[in-house]
Amino acid sequence: MKRPAPKIFVINPGSTSTKVALFAGGKSLFEAELTHARRALDAFGGIMAQADFRRQAALDALADHGAALEDIDVFIGRGGLLRPVSGGVYKVNRKMLNELRRCTHGEHASNLGAIIAADLAARYGKAVYIADPVAVDELSDVARISGHPDLPRRSIFHALSHKAVAEKAAARLGKAYRRCNLIVVHLGGGVTVGAHRRGAVVDVNHGLEGEGPFTPERTGAMALMPFLRYVREKRLSHADAEKLITRQGGLLAHLGTNDCRRIEQKVAAGNRKFALVYDAFIYSIAKQIGAMAAALCGKVDAIVLTGGVVRGKLFLRKLRGMVRFIAPIHVIMDSEMEALAAAALAVATGKKKAKVY
Repeated sequence: MKRPAPKIFVINPGSTSTKVALFAGGKSLFEAELTHARRALDAFGGIMAQADFRRQAALDALADHGAALEDIDVFIGRGGLLRPVSGGVYKVNRKMLNELRRCTHGEHASNLGAIIAADLAARYGKAVYIADPVAVDELSDVARISGHPDLPRRSIFHALSHKAVAEKAAARLGKAYRRCNLIVVHLGGGVTVGAHRRGAVVDVNHGLEGEGPFTPERTGAMALMPFLRYVREKRLSHADAEKLITRQGGLLAHLGTNDCRRIEQKVAAGNRKFALVYDAFIYSIAKQIGAMAAALCGKVDAIVLTGGVVRGKLFLRKLRGMVRFIAPIHVIMDSEMEALAAAALAVATGKKKAKVY
């Protein structure tokens, strides 16, 4: 008799939302994005203090869809800021949870993924995992060196998204991922461009802390001396400067919006300022793709684009025109929820072995 497909509950906390989903094997039973008002979250005073609130929201979503917690076989959360690890699926353990709760390697909403998943799994003694956390670090030795020995480059990027679409692109090419050289570009509120050499991300911009292209809401790389003068002249605190870099820069700072759909509408209507800034945005991404082509010594099987920004027809047309000389371009819209569920399913069915953190 055929065994029923394992039920997998996926938990993916973001800055102002908690995405949850229930899968039966590879089939989605439901997905929900639970939005949280910024004011409500700020009232907690810190991300870790939001755990109970977000956990209850996840439980309410299960109840709303008639699903029972005790019927779930496997839990998987989005991986947070951990010590550098290689890509893969990791069993959640006490060491991992302690580091996430203490924000040992940084504070981010994704830290709550494993914490909430582990709490729910423990109630019925079920398995719990994370997959391809943002701290995946497969940088080559030469890519790790920056302009100062006390400030080495770090690998923090959309690893889950990168790895998922890279696997799909490799399948399109009729190759194994570990046999491909790919440039993967995640285009959302943050933009990360990675050089994937035979299954390892050997170089990638640190999209959270100011490397690489500017984005819908992040400044990206800027000249350091003018930035230091700006911070001094504006009397910005450390927290204010961090907010400027990560949430108040990019298209939002230039145009007052981070909505690329609205920007493309303005460009189509003939707004010259919007057109120029949007061109600069695309130009900065194209340059980063070129840099990753150099990291792969020009041997690139494909450029893979994913994320909400790539839905813009103008964006895609202009970016294609600038980088198609490097390699064929594939657009693969991937769901982080599907990627997490697939990772959990691979372990549950014995196709992959979970790593130990």
